[in-house]
Amino acid sequence: MPPNRYTAESSAVVRSEVAGRAATCYGEPRKFDPSFRGPVGRRSCTDVLCCLIFTFVIFAYVALGIVAWLHGDPRKVLHPTNSYGEFCGQKGTSNMKKPTLFYFNIMKCANPAVLINLQCPTTQMCVSKCPDRFATYTDMQLQHKLSGSYWEYYRQFCKPGFNNPNKPVSQVLRDEDCPSMIVPSRPFLQRCLPDFITLNGTLTVANRTRFKDALDTARSVTELRDAANGITGLADTKEVGMKIVEDYAKSWAWILIGLLISLAVSLIFILLLRFTAGLLIWVTIFTIMLLLAYGMWYCSVELSQLREIPGSDVAIVEVGLQTDLHVYLHLRQTWIVFLVSLGVTSVSVLLMLVFLRRRVCVAIALLREASKAIGYIMSTLFYPVITFLLLALCISYWAVTAVFLASSAEAVYKVMSPDATCPHANSTCAPETFNRTNVSKVESCMGSQCTFAFYGGETPYHHYLFLLQLFNLLAFLWLVNFSLALEQCTLAGAFSSFYWAQRKPQDIPPCPLFSSFSRAIRYHTGSLAFGSLILSVVQLARIILEYLEQKLRGANNVVARFILYCLKCCFWCLERFIRYMNRNAYIMVAIYGTNFCTSAQEAFLLLMRNVVRVAVLDRVTHFLLFLSKVFIAGGLGMVAFFFFARKIPIFEEEVPTLNYHWVPILSVVMGSYLIAHGFFSVYAMCVDTLFLCFCEDLERNDGSTEKPFLMSPGLHRILGKSSQLR
Repeated sequence: MPPNRYTAESSAVVRSEVAGRAATCYGEPRKFDPSFRGPVGRRSCTDVLCCLIFTFVIFAYVALGIVAWLHGDPRKVLHPTNSYGEFCGQKGTSNMKKPTLFYFNIMKCANPAVLINLQCPTTQMCVSKCPDRFATYTDMQLQHKLSGSYWEYYRQFCKPGFNNPNKPVSQVLRDEDCPSMIVPSRPFLQRCLPDFITLNGTLTVANRTRFKDALDTARSVTELRDAANGITGLADTKEVGMKIVEDYAKSWAWILIGLLISLAVSLIFILLLRFTAGLLIWVTIFTIMLLLAYGMWYCSVELSQLREIPGSDVAIVEVGLQTDLHVYLHLRQTWIVFLVSLGVTSVSVLLMLVFLRRRVCVAIALLREASKAIGYIMSTLFYPVITFLLLALCISYWAVTAVFLASSAEAVYKVMSPDATCPHANSTCAPETFNRTNVSKVESCMGSQCTFAFYGGETPYHHYLFLLQLFNLLAFLWLVNFSLALEQCTLAGAFSSFYWAQRKPQDIPPCPLFSSFSRAIRYHTGSLAFGSLILSVVQLARIILEYLEQKLRGANNVVARFILYCLKCCFWCLERFIRYMNRNAYIMVAIYGTNFCTSAQEAFLLLMRNVVRVAVLDRVTHFLLFLSKVFIAGGLGMVAFFFFARKIPIFEEEVPTLNYHWVPILSVVMGSYLIAHGFFSVYAMCVDTLFLCFCEDLERNDGSTEKPFLMSPGLHRILGKSSQLR
C-alpha cells in the first residue's frame, strides 16, 4: 500500500472530524489548494516597514555604542576618581601616593549604586589613608588653638592647597574647602567607608552611636549606615566571590568533564529516541519517580536524626542569609521543606501519569515521528550553537555599551558667590582656569568660588543618558528575541519541508536547514522583527514594573503595591501568551510565507479548531521533553554530588579541596540542563511544527485519491488514537 493511501474507514473518521470542526466558532478551515507546495514556494518580502525600522535601529544601536565609547571611561567603574577627574593612585601624577577616595559628605551618598558608579553628589578627594577618628571642623578649630597637630591631621582631608584653619565654618562649608566632619573609616574598593562594628547587638562606629557635625547637628550611626547601605554587605560578597573563583580554579577541569559528559548523554538520548522512544520515555519517567522517592526517604532519615540534636529546631528566617549552606542543612525546617516539595512533585507527576496515560502513549508516538524528521535533518541539532553565538554577541555588546554609558557622566562645576546679585552665579566653570577669568573681578562676584555641583554633563548627550540606557535595554531585548525567532523560523521551515515531502526522504530538498535560514533572512526579517518587537516591549514593561517595585518597597501605600502586583501578574501572563503565539506564528510564516499578523491569526484559529489536540499532544509532549531534561541534569548532578562529596572510592583522592562544594555541583547541574535544553529545544520545535502541519493536513486533505494525506503512517496512527480520545 502506498504511504499516503489509507483505508476508507479512517478516511470517513477524518472527514467527520473536519466537518465537525468546520461548524465551530473558531473560523472556517482552510480550503484545499492544489497548488500548495509547502514551505518551498513562491514568496515575497513580508512586513517590509518593520524590516526597515529594525535595520535603522541596528545602525542607531551601533552609533550609540560608538558615541558611548567616545564619551565613556570604564576605568571610572574600576578605579576611583576625585572631583577633578583624576584617578587616585595613578602613577606619574600628584595622586600617586593617594590611592583611596574620600567623600566630604557621605550622607549624600544614600544609594549604594551611587558610590559604586562614582556619581555621589559631594566633593571627593584622593587621600593616602582613611580617617581613624571622629572630628568636626568646629572641634578642630577649637583644638588648633592648643596644638597645631590637630590641623595638620585634618587638612589632609581638605582640598589641596587650602591652609587656613581660621576661616569661618560657614564659609568653609559653602566653598567646600574641607569636610564638615570625618568619621573612622576603612578602605573598601579603594573608597573610605564608615567602619561599622556591632557591639552587643548595637551598630557603632568607634564605640559611638551618636555624634555631631560641624553645624552642631546631632547625627546617628544609623544615618551613616543608611548612607552606605549595602556597601558593607558588598565586602562579604567580595570575599565569597573570591572563594567561588578559587573553587572554579580548582575544579574547572572536572566541571568541563561533567559538561562534556552531559553533551554526550544528550546526543545519545536523542539518538535512542529515534529507535526506542517509548521505552526510553517510560524508563525516564520511572527513574524520575524513583529519584523522587529516594529523595523523600533521604529527607526523612535526616529529619529523624536532627530531632535528637539540640538547636536544630531554629527557623530558617531566624538564621537569615548565610553564605555557608551547611548551616541550613543542620535545621529541621530545611529538610521539612525539601520533603514537602518532593512529595508534592511526586504526587503531581503520579496524578498526571494516571489520568494522562493514554495521552502519554500518543505523545510518545509524536516524539517518534519527530525523531524521524531529526534523523533526516541531523544538522538541526547543531543550530542552537549559532543561536548561542548570536546571544553571546548581543549580551556582550549590551554590557559593554551599558558600562560606557554609565561612565560617561562628568563632574560639573558651578560658580558659587556669596552675593546673590552676581551675574555669573550658578554658571558653569572650570576649576583649572577659574582664577584666570574675569568673574572674580566683578564687584558683585568678589569671593566667588568654582565648586563641584554634581555629576552629569551639560551636553544633550548627558541630559538624555537615562533614555539612552533605556534604548540600550530595548534594543538588546529586541535583538535577543529576534535571534530566538530566527532559530524558530529556520527550524520550522526545515521540519515543514520534511512533512510536506510526498516521498520521504527522496523529496526532501537538499540542505533544508540552510535553505530555510536563507528564506527567513531574505523574505521574513520584517515579520520576525515585528513579533520580536511586541515581545520586547512587554518585557521592557515588566522590567520597569520591577524597578518601580524596588522603589516602592519601603513605602506603606498598600493600594499602589496591590496595583503594581496586579500589573506584574497581567504582564507576566501577557508575555507567556505572546511567546506561545509568536512561536506558532513563526511556523506559519515558515510554511506559507505570509506576514506576521496573518500568520498569527491563522495559527490562533488553527489551534482553536484543534484545541483538544493541543492539550492532548502538544502540551503532554513538551512535558515529556521537560522530564527528559530534568533526568539528564538531575542524573549528572547526583553523580557530581557523590564525586565532590568524596563518596566515590575510585576518585576519592582526585577530588580537590573546596570552600563550597555547591559551586561545581550547581555548575554541572545548570550547565547540563542548558546543554540538554539546547538539544531538546530542537525537538520541541520539531514537535510543534509537525503538529501544526498535521492539523493543516487534516483540513486540506481527506485521505482520498484526489486529496491524499501527506502525513506518514505513524502520524496517521496518532490521528486514529487522538480521535478516540476526544
